[in-house]
Formats: sequence, C-alpha cells, structure tokens
Amino acid sequence: MKLKSCFLFTVLMMSLLSCNDDDASQEPFGLKQAFMGSTAISIDGSETTEGLPVDKPITLIFTGALDETSLLSAISLTSDSKDVAFEATLSAQNTVLIHPATLLESSTVYTLSISEQLKGAGGGSATAVSFSFKTKPEDLKLLSVVIDGNTIGQKSLITNVKVNPIFTFSFSGPVDMESFEEALQISGAVAPVITSEDGKMVSVTSSNTLEYLKKYNLKLLETLKGTDNEPFSGYELTFYTQLDSTYKFPEITDEELLTKVQEQTFKYFWDFAHPTSGLARERNTSGDVVTIGGSGFGVMTILVGIERGFITRQQGMDRLETIVDFLSTADRFHGVWPHWVNGNTGEVIPFSQKDDGADLVETAFMIQGLLTVREYLNDADTQEAAIKSAITQLWEAVEWDWFTREGEEVLYWHWSPNYDWDMNHQISGWNESLIVYVLAASSPTHAIDAEVYHKGWAGNGEMENGNEYYGIELPVGSAYGGPLFFAHYSFLGLDPRHLEDQYANYWIQNVNHTSINRMHCIANPKDYVGYSNASWGLTASDNHEGYSAHSPDNDLGVITPTAAISSMPYTPEYSMEAIKHFYYLLGDKLWGTYGFYDAFNFTQEWTASSYLAIDQGPIVIMIENYRTALLWDLFMANNEIKNGLDKLSFTSY
Repeated sequence: MKLKSCFLFTVLMMSLLSCNDDDASQEPFGLKQAFMGSTAISIDGSETTEGLPVDKPITLIFTGALDETSLLSAISLTSDSKDVAFEATLSAQNTVLIHPATLLESSTVYTLSISEQLKGAGGGSATAVSFSFKTKPEDLKLLSVVIDGNTIGQKSLITNVKVNPIFTFSFSGPVDMESFEEALQISGAVAPVITSEDGKMVSVTSSNTLEYLKKYNLKLLETLKGTDNEPFSGYELTFYTQLDSTYKFPEITDEELLTKVQEQTFKYFWDFAHPTSGLARERNTSGDVVTIGGSGFGVMTILVGIERGFITRQQGMDRLETIVDFLSTADRFHGVWPHWVNGNTGEVIPFSQKDDGADLVETAFMIQGLLTVREYLNDADTQEAAIKSAITQLWEAVEWDWFTREGEEVLYWHWSPNYDWDMNHQISGWNESLIVYVLAASSPTHAIDAEVYHKGWAGNGEMENGNEYYGIELPVGSAYGGPLFFAHYSFLGLDPRHLEDQYANYWIQNVNHTSINRMHCIANPKDYVGYSNASWGLTASDNHEGYSAHSPDNDLGVITPTAAISSMPYTPEYSMEAIKHFYYLLGDKLWGTYGFYDAFNFTQEWTASSYLAIDQGPIVIMIENYRTALLWDLFMANNEIKNGLDKLSFTSY
C-alpha cells in the first residue's frame, strides 16, 4: 500500500508541474520596440512620430519568440482607414520586418496595429497595441531659375546679366516666405526685394544697381523650407553682370585710333627703354633686365616712330646707334646673344639655371629687326652708314651652322658655356621659329644646308596638319594652331602675303590660324566671362596665376589684347572690332601709360598691371604692316633673305 500510494503521489505531482509549464508558455507577450530604418517609433500611442523615411522597412521587436504563421493575420498597416499591402518576415525569433509593397507616401500618417491573434512560438497571444507615425515631407525642389526672362537650365555660372536683374525661382510647392528671406544670400547686393503671389514662384530684385562686369554669388541655403516644412537641399549660382556699353573715351576715326594705339604702345620702347643700352626691358618691372628678342621688336618700332612722327629721324638714329654699339659689346656665344642681358653691363642674366648662354631664337628676333633697320638706313649719311655697317657685322657674326651641333640636320635653341648642350631643345616646327631657319639659310657667312630646314624644322612634312577646326582648315601646326604669337613673331619682317613652300601657304596659315583662335573665343566652350566676337585672342602672356602660352587647347579664360591687335593684317575687320572694344568699352580697365595692359581674365576678376616687350612690339609693327607694309617691305628687300628663301624652295615671295 505504501508503494502504491507513493507512486500515485509522484504521478500527480508530475501532472501538476506539466500543467504549470503549459500555462507559462501561453502567457501574453508584447511589442518591445519599433523602428523605421534606424529611427525609433513611439509605440505607447501617446504621440505620433514624425519625419520618418518613406523607403525603409519597419522593424518590430517583441518580448518573446513568435509564430510566423500568425504574422499577416495579426498585423495591419493602414493610412486614412485604407489597408497598405506589405510583406512580413521573421529576421530573428522575436523580430519582424515589415516591407511595404510600394514606397510610402510623403507627409502621410500611417497606423500599425497588432492584435491578440499574433501568437508566440509556444501558443501564447500578443498584447494588442496600435501606434501611428508620419512620413517626412517630400523634398522641396527648385524646378527652374529664370534671369531677366532667360531660363538658365543646369548652368552654375551665368554671364552678361543686367545690372538691374530680376531672378524668378519656381518650386515644386509653396515655400515658407520667412525662411526664403533668411535663406537668400547675394554677395554685394543690398536689401533684395522678394515678392510672390502663390508661394511657388518667387521673384527677387536688388534694391541697388549692381556693378558692371562684376562677379556675384547667389545662394539659397538649406534653411529654406516649404509651408509643410518640406526640406530643401540648397542652391548656388555664380553670375557676372554685363559690360558697360558706354564709351570710356571720345570716339575718333579708325585711322586716328590706330595711330593712337601705335603711339601709346611705342612709348614702352621709347620712354621706358633702358637708359644705358637703349634696349627694351623684359617687362615694366624688370629694372636692368633687358630682353634680346623683345628689343629686336623694339628697333623695328623705332622706324614706325620716325615714319609716324612720334620722334624725329635724328632721335631715332641716336637711339639706334646706342643700341647697336651696346649689342656689339654685350655677351655673345658664337655670335649669339642670351635671352636676357644686363642693360648696364651687357653681361648675361640666366633665363633659367642652364639657360645662361646663347639663345638662337631670341637672337633671330633681334637680327630680323636689325636687318629691317639696315634697309631703312641712308648710306649718304655718315651716322646711318656707320650703324648700317655695325649691323652687318653683328649679322655676319652669328654662327647659325654651329648650332646644328656638329652637323645634325636640325638647329638647337640653346648653348651654355657652363652646361654645354644640356638644354637639348631642338627647334622644330610648327611654332614661332620659322624666322630662325630663314635667317640661318640666308646667312652669308654661316649658312645651314636646306636639308636642315626640311628635316629639322619641317620634319619632312610632319608639321603639316590639314584638319578643320570650327570649319576652318589649318595647313600646319598642332590642333587649333597654338597661341597666336606663332602667326606674329616670325612675320614681323618676313612677309607672309605671298610666302609659300611645299608645306604651306603661310598667308593662308596665318589667316586661318587667327580665325580659328577667334572662333574658339566666340564658341567659348568653357563659358568664360568677357569672350565675344569683339573680345578675343589667346596667346602667351601674363595671367592670374603667372604666365602661360594661352591657346584653344590651353584656354584659361585669359584674353591678351596683342593677340587680336597684332593679327590686324590677317583679320583687319575683326581686329579693328577688337581694338574698339578694348579701347572704348574696356579702356577704363585696360588702357594705361604704354597702351593696353598685357591681359585680363574677368572670370577671375583679374586685369594685368604689366606690359611685356614681346607683346607690345607686335602691336606697333603689325598695325604698321597692315597700314603700309613698311617693315615687310624693308626686311624682304635684303638680298640675303631672297637668297635664303630660294635655297629653301620658297615661292611667290
């Protein structure tokens, strides 16, 4: 009996324990946390969580493990009492992911409800709960920006804006006007006037007239909001006001203007010449540094000065005598001058570390100028005859053939008494150096063979181009022709009007090169400020960062007046248009003591204060070649030049 009673007690106790376990597994469980993406949602029903994303899943975390089969029947998502379709999956035993079938609507209240039908893994029921949340508003979008009636599209830099502009902004929804006023910033504009009829289209004007040809920045900060607190991502625009179209100087005839430009520019070589040597300083801040090439241009301007009455013939002869005497004693290496010399002593000043000796290209520019002067001089005058003789001696002393470096079929640019040929820079076409080969072939004492020209300069035709740029064929040279000084320096004396060889007609070359350069400025692919059909010309000059050889494929936004003006013989109508633009409309910015300043970049709000001899010289000379062909006729009258051109098989000169 005792064993039986003990057994029954044990069974009863086990039965009671088992019942207690089942009851425990069926105890209610509840929602612990909810998230939309990474943002927590209030689940106690006391408040509606706002600003939730429309594209993130809803995460529900419970206090216990769930029965996955009850998810869809127990959970609902509604908006305005309408069901929202979704998928529900377990990502962990106690975690449910709710994926709406489509993106939720912006600025919309949703309600998520969980009923007691949600079961736990052991069969217990969930505690019913319901909570609401509101999605964030749709971003306020800027649909369009209109300035003075012109829609600007996607551009972030706008030019030629009126000085009393009207900006019209169109938004995807009404904006909060108070936040618009706080968000709007315009540099330099005082008290902008803001108006709007419907809140979606807002107009802005400046209470002050803006400055001409000036850069402004307009911003709409992210603090701008819509009327429903829609966020805005911000907007920024840079714009430049238009050119002042009023003339800065009294209008004169075209001939008078050409003379004025020549005379004012000539002062650089006359008034600002080095007092000892008479040579041209490299630039207006160079002190005693004088430039051989730029001075070669300078001696040609003296002839223009005499012929135009800027100076007397006697004044010109006295200056030329000083110059030639100085050149005769200045440092030379195999008859070749350096790039720079000291204007007091004639000693070489290194252009760079290893460029401390002969510079054949700079010397060629000087010889071109001296031979032009020699033809101008009068043998019957004792002083002029002596200058003429001295020029001949300087010319015949240049050892052009020595610069083939012991017989190579190419000329070399530099030689140094300290570094020998280390610069190792061959003179090969196409660039500014055609005159070097013409002079080298023409030398009565140290001439090169024709093969040096054909192989070294022309590369047996490798310098030919033949492609079209802006619909204009370019006979020789690199793409787009390079900087415009290629069409100037060699042709200050060398007359291109009928100059032709087997590689090119050089009149066509220079006309087309100039036209391509102008067309590039009109096309203005980089949207620089100040470019137009009347404001063009890319060549080597100072710029806002230093110095560069500007060209269509090296376009930094820098217009250099000498480029268009010195192209006067090639594009007279367009060059005259540029001169008028630079003088009448930009004269308050560009016109100074020695004519036009070197360059300008209105995109960078920069204008040079500098003058460079190599940029000033071609202005005086090429205007004169356009007007009278004075320098062309004189240089081409040299018999040695005729012989050299014959040797190189040039025709029609």
